[in-house]
Amino acid sequence: MPGADASGAAVGGSAAGGSAGGGGRGLGGGGAEALRIEGLWKAFGANQVLRGIDLSVAAHEVICLIGASGSGKSTLLRCVNLLEGIEAGTIWLDGQVISGPGVNQNLVRRHIGIVFQSFNLFPHMTVERNVTLAPTKVLGLSRAEAAEQARVLLDRFGLAEKRSDYPDRLSGGQQQRVAIVRALAMRPRLMLLDEVTSALDPELVAEVLDVIRELASGGMTMLIATHEMGFARDIASRVCFLEDGQIVEQAPPARLFSEPSDERTRRFLRRIVDAGRM
Repeated sequence: MPGADASGAAVGGSAAGGSAGGGGRGLGGGGAEALRIEGLWKAFGANQVLRGIDLSVAAHEVICLIGASGSGKSTLLRCVNLLEGIEAGTIWLDGQVISGPGVNQNLVRRHIGIVFQSFNLFPHMTVERNVTLAPTKVLGLSRAEAAEQARVLLDRFGLAEKRSDYPDRLSGGQQQRVAIVRALAMRPRLMLLDEVTSALDPELVAEVLDVIRELASGGMTMLIATHEMGFARDIASRVCFLEDGQIVEQAPPARLFSEPSDERTRRFLRRIVDAGRM
């Protein structure tokens, strides 16, 4: 395993707090490359989960990660959001190093939204308060500003009438849509979606996928781990197939699903077809 590389300007500063620009030097925006990963290795004890991942994501690009359970998709997303440390490699966001020592992790996470399989909504708070909590505490918005932003987002994604409801009054699909809105309320530059439909009943999957399609059409940069092959084919700019912690193959969806170049990809897709999932 190669040694870690912390070259480049890291995002430093004090703990997050105050306005979006406070708590340390902000991240530069507007570059053509939103995310770059080079030589990323991650292990849990003796279990090597990621093995030299290299990936570049352009601004407004949608990348879908596919592969069997345990291939490293979720761990890769958690490493990008700095929820997991890495053994080696470098991660850049908007041209600045966000991995390694001296990085203000809270500042970085302001710019990266992440949504998990489980909704993780606060059960004792209304939908509106779930959406407004972080913008008021972290971005420094007033309660009125945060409430107006929440109103616009909830209306945009068909949840306006649920604003005063508590999570236990919502369906699983509605809860997952609120979780996505909550992440969007932080105004992220990159969204990470980790199997966001896997905990839903089949009839609720479509409403969540429609939200993600709307985000893609609006130009949101996204890195999505998914088992929904048809969805990946429809929405992705590029699809990456992972196996044993490595990106085996990446290509536009039309090519990867129709003419995969690697036998491991072909074997995985045959299993998907045989299981009736594509």
